[in-house]
Parts: sequence; C-alpha cells; structure tokens
Amino acid sequence: MHILDAQQTAAALPYAQLVDALETAAQQFVSGAIRAPERQVVPIDAASVLLSMPAIADDLSVTKLITVHADNGQHGLPAIQGEVVAFETQTGRRIALMDGPTVTGRRTAAMTMLGIKTLLPRAPKSALLIGTGVQAAAHADALAEFFGVTQFWVAARDLARTQAFCSALCERHPQAVASPLPAELLQHDLPRTDVLIALTTSRSAVIPEQVAPDTLVIGVGAFKPDMVEFPASLLHARSIVVDDLGGAHHEAGDLIQAEVDWNGVIAIGDVLSGKVDRAALAKNGALPVFKTVGQASWDLAAARVMRASLAQ
Repeated sequence: MHILDAQQTAAALPYAQLVDALETAAQQFVSGAIRAPERQVVPIDAASVLLSMPAIADDLSVTKLITVHADNGQHGLPAIQGEVVAFETQTGRRIALMDGPTVTGRRTAAMTMLGIKTLLPRAPKSALLIGTGVQAAAHADALAEFFGVTQFWVAARDLARTQAFCSALCERHPQAVASPLPAELLQHDLPRTDVLIALTTSRSAVIPEQVAPDTLVIGVGAFKPDMVEFPASLLHARSIVVDDLGGAHHEAGDLIQAEVDWNGVIAIGDVLSGKVDRAALAKNGALPVFKTVGQASWDLAAARVMRASLAQ
C-alpha cells in the first residue's frame, strides 16, 4: 500500500485530471453506479467531531475519516486531520492512504471548476474570492492552473491578512494580479467578474444581494445548517444547482434558512448527464448559482486519479 503525505497527495491529484474524474463520478453518483451514503458525524466533545465518509464503485472504493478539533490552535495542531483509504472493491486490497485534508481541498476546488465549466458559458478570466483560508488558496490555485485566470479580487474582514493572501497568490502564480478588497465594499462597489466564490464559515450572508446576471456565483464554505453565505433574495432570484442534492438538504445552511423550493434544486450530475437542459437553468436572464457541500463520491474520484498517477 502506498502512503502519501500531503505533498505527495497533491502531486497525485492534478486539477485537469481531477475535474474530468469528478465529471464522471457526478454522473455515476446520480445514476446509482457509485454508492455513497451521507456522511456520518459523531460528536467527540463540544468543539470536536469525527466524520466518516465511504463510497463504493465497481472498480474502486474509499473511506475517509476526518477529525475536526476546533480548539487545536492552542495545541499547535491543525483543526482538521484525517486520511482517505483507497481499496480494490472486489478484493478489499488496500491501494493507498492519502492525506485527508489535501484530498478534501483539491477535490472541493475541482468540483467548483467543474461547476464553472458546466454552468458558465465562457471561460473565466477573472474571479472574486470571499475568504482567505485554506479553501480560498486551493480555489485560487485551481482557477489559475485549470482556467488560466489571471485577475483576482480577494475580500475578507481582515485587510492585512487579505493583502498577505494576495501576495502569496502572486508568488505562486507570477502571471496573476490579485487585489485585496475590504469586505464592506462588496455591497456598494462590486467589481464585474466572471465568477464570485464564497469560502467562509459565516453565519450571515457574505455574498452581495446584487450581482451581475452573467456572473456565476458559487458558495463553498457554508456546510452546516447554521452557516450562511448566500442572501436569500439571490437564491430565490436564480436557479440553484448543487453538487449533492441529498447532502444539501441537511447541510446547506444557505438553502435551508432561505426556505428554497427543493423541487427546483438540481444536482450537477443531472445537468452533466443531459437529464436537465443547461439552457433551461437561466432564470430571469441570469446564470444559476452553484452550491457545494461535499460528498464521498468526490473522494472516490480523487482516488481514481491518484491510482492512475501512481501507475505512470
């Protein structure tokens, strides 16, 4: 069995191959070819949980175990730790153990890239990111590497941290221009951009209510019922596409609190398979919004890419 650390895991998951693998996995998930129940959440203490996420396909299967200890900063340890174990479905033979947070970061960013590829009728040249955490960095890298995005705006409450994030982004991608924005300006002076991506754990909306109709708006960070990134008005004004319909029912706080009509919420796998016409997603002349909550099937897609990378 291969044991991959964080750096080796990242090297085994190039975004180009990962987006393609997710496109296949999303269609297999909605068709039932991948069997992946909703994640099991087991409380450890008031600030900590254990997450268990299995996914089974005919060729390959995975189990991801993640612990989240919100108070780990006082111990000098990361809040999120864990592993993804990949094994042959027919025999159970273990193939690899990958770094769990790295898999999560890259497959989450790759799912956003798939959403952009599927729902935006043009290749993006610019992006506005709300947030400066690990997921924001992964998304910036994915946008630069997969689409060649060179114009970034980054908004967050801490301007000094936002400036440091922009500097680090430009160091990793010298062709990029990254401009920090004070978060309070978003409601009044929102730059025109191809995509707007929220990557926070906010309990109140961080995405502006008024966004250009040809901007694709994506929410990534709100993954609990009490978290919100989208304003309810924007969700009611546009069509809604999600990565996992079942998971969104329980985890997408934006949609839950906005009391959206779930009969109209669409899984991206159904769009990719042709069950839903992409042209029909336009509502009031505006692009849909895309909301992701994560799913073990996306970890399985990553394991497929990893296995192919190791075989080269």
